[in-house]
Amino acid sequence: MSHKRYSRRDEPLHSKDLAVCHRVLDHIRNEQGIKASSDESERIASIIIEFYRQGVHDEMQLRALIDVARGFTHRET
Repeated sequence: MSHKRYSRRDEPLHSKDLAVCHRVLDHIRNEQGIKASSDESERIASIIIEFYRQGVHDEMQLRALIDVARGFTHRET
């Protein structure tokens, strides 16, 4: 029997997790005027999920990290 180790990254996101990620994505798209169907929106969504899987679950922290990843200075809103 093979004992395969799974990382947290391999675990599925549940609806509660996805709701947090979606709220962060919506906020960023609205704030930056990014279309939902754009490549940039897809890149941001991927980054949000990656940070979330790494343990960042606070919406404000996720938004700040996305701003930094995109080269923006985070603004408190």
